[in-house]
Amino acid sequence: MTKAVLGIIGGSGIYELPGLQNVREERVASPWGEPSGALRIGDIDGLPVVFLPRHDKGHRLSPSDINYRANIDILKRVGVTDLVSLSACGSFREDMPPGTFVLVDQFVDRTHKRESSFFGKGLVAHVSMAHPVSPRLRARIAEAALKEGIEPKVGGTYVCMEGPQFSTYAESMTYKQLGYSVIGMTNMPEAKLAREAEICYATVAMVTDFDCWHPDHDAVTVSDIVAVLVDNADRAKRLVSRLAREFPREHEACPIGSDRALDNALITQPEARDPELMKKLDAVAGRVLKV
Repeated sequence: MTKAVLGIIGGSGIYELPGLQNVREERVASPWGEPSGALRIGDIDGLPVVFLPRHDKGHRLSPSDINYRANIDILKRVGVTDLVSLSACGSFREDMPPGTFVLVDQFVDRTHKRESSFFGKGLVAHVSMAHPVSPRLRARIAEAALKEGIEPKVGGTYVCMEGPQFSTYAESMTYKQLGYSVIGMTNMPEAKLAREAEICYATVAMVTDFDCWHPDHDAVTVSDIVAVLVDNADRAKRLVSRLAREFPREHEACPIGSDRALDNALITQPEARDPELMKKLDAVAGRVLKV
């Protein structure tokens, strides 16, 4: 059996993770470039936990400037098996007001500036993204939330925009009419890369605002969001602590195969594979490449 290692990516307002014991800060090098920052590695009640602030301390990085490939690569290198993304978002639904935690099950990618795959020229791979969220991990998050007095909305679609600007009114209305639940700027290509790295992935989308479609919430501003961010962050930290305390110490096989996504994904024949690219894939795809 594989030992479970819980990874936490902290979004806006979450730059540290209280409750970690035996903590060490470690800068892990990645062949994919510079990650967001140092990892904080420790444990909660004996479960190994790895925390990475997505925007770095002090919120140094915009969504478009984050090196998502390097972030996922270093989390894989330190053994993360299950990854929880804590992410601020806007809401398109009246029943998901500010303060709501949404455990989404689908994503729509509207980004256009970001490297979205570890694979490409020299080694082509196609992983399934039909079901981008690992259901067993999401169920454990929901259970932990309820035990902490947080009633999450389970299910919904997260549309990821490029940013860093907020939506136009036309964009906001379009996404609402398409039936999307929330909007954010960071979960793509993060979820795609986690799938390529065979890491089980789930999102806690924490609503800070109604975006600009709402008649009583005409324009989104940072100052309006900050107060909600602080409260959301406090509850998210409680949720993570509860999740870690009750998380299985042995990694549970994903029912949709997130943790074996590369089994049938590589299409480039061995003799045509780029040796340099294969070296860079030592952590992400080492299991199937035998490197």
